[in-house]
Amino acid sequence: MSPLKVLVPDAHLRDLDVERSVTGALIDYQVYDETNPASIPDDAWASCDAILVWHRMKITRELVGRLARCRMIVRVGVGFDNVDVEACRERGIPVSNVPNYGTTEVADHAIAMMLFLARGLGTYEARLKADPERGFVAENVPVVRRLRGSTFGAIGMGRIGTAIARRVASHDMHVVYFDPHVPEGHELGLGYERVKSLDTLLARADVLSLHVPLSDETRNMIGDAQLQAMKPGGILINIARGKLVDVDAVYRALRAGHLAAAGLDVLPQEPPVPAPPLLDAWRANEPWLAGRLVITPHAAFYSEAGYLDMRTFSAEMLVDYLVHGRLRNNVNPGWQDAASSTPR
Repeated sequence: MSPLKVLVPDAHLRDLDVERSVTGALIDYQVYDETNPASIPDDAWASCDAILVWHRMKITRELVGRLARCRMIVRVGVGFDNVDVEACRERGIPVSNVPNYGTTEVADHAIAMMLFLARGLGTYEARLKADPERGFVAENVPVVRRLRGSTFGAIGMGRIGTAIARRVASHDMHVVYFDPHVPEGHELGLGYERVKSLDTLLARADVLSLHVPLSDETRNMIGDAQLQAMKPGGILINIARGKLVDVDAVYRALRAGHLAAAGLDVLPQEPPVPAPPLLDAWRANEPWLAGRLVITPHAAFYSEAGYLDMRTFSAEMLVDYLVHGRLRNNVNPGWQDAASSTPR
């Protein structure tokens, strides 16, 4: 059996040692580190048996139309908004993601952001660095408050939402969530309070955290109106997708003082160039924002162990389907209907 050709258009690491240790001689990887499809030869797209895509390459409808032999696309990660799954469905190409890595890392990251803000760690560190004597005081710190008894509002209660809620509950916070996509009775198994509308959640949350994928339904779901609907002094955490939140609205809500603080691991444009006003103010250490904002570079998922899982599971899914016919973690059901009639 000749090796299967798997195209990796936007590899972070060119060696693919982890992936090759899983697939052995079964797969011949064609590895590129590109973000523009035109930078990869047309024949590479047309002749590949599968695609292993990270997050920097967009698999558009036009590109899907050029995939003459492709039998599968695996997204190396959880989010798949960079793949036109509907175009793949129409073409009869199954798309799978890797939902079973990094969940605990992302949950820990969200909690770390909340605690960093609510316990004033950034302000205390900055004060002591600036002046170990006069900075050795606990009072007059932005945001710092007691978390016990406050309400944690979760938008989305899937794997990551549940993992975060479990950690939040250990801080004696009351967990309330909104998720129209889980069945009735879901809340009974979890033991957390469920509300029927986003507006209800916003009005009750002291800390608001997002755990949903990016879609037409969720894009910019948090903007000026939603932030104003929150109680004054709230904290916003986003470790999901940058385009869920209007960062200019966050800037306005922080500047006005209605929003106490925000923790953002994801941004609408990554890297954030050109920088939005919020990042400009943060980088300039503007006094009004000090201690009220923490930003990390889409790193919530990362640990060495999580990274190894992500790459290993991706390679395993290629073998499971391409060699053994077992499809896992499919995110575009219905592809089978087109597969039988699509010429190859």
